[in-house]
Amino acid sequence: MTEPVAPVTPPAPAAAEKQAGNPLHGLTLEAIVTALSNHYGWEELGQRINIKCFTSEPSVASSLKFLRKTPWAREKVEGLYLFMLREIRRGTRA
Repeated sequence: MTEPVAPVTPPAPAAAEKQAGNPLHGLTLEAIVTALSNHYGWEELGQRINIKCFTSEPSVASSLKFLRKTPWAREKVEGLYLFMLREIRRGTRA
């Protein structure tokens, strides 16, 4: 007598396939903060996102420390990064 065979489920899509089209996929927070500070400079970055780590003695290290602990601020930074990418693609600077 043969035992019943369990139905075969297809393998889950790879993480890369799930993230296709996500410009943040594979980027570290450090890369995002560095790109923003290079593009806008710390002063303008602090004006666009008014958080202390961008306005008072800013550095990548202090920004990373704060952003890793503060989800709402990280979302703002990621949003500005996406805006910056669109700006670059259009060849404009708002």
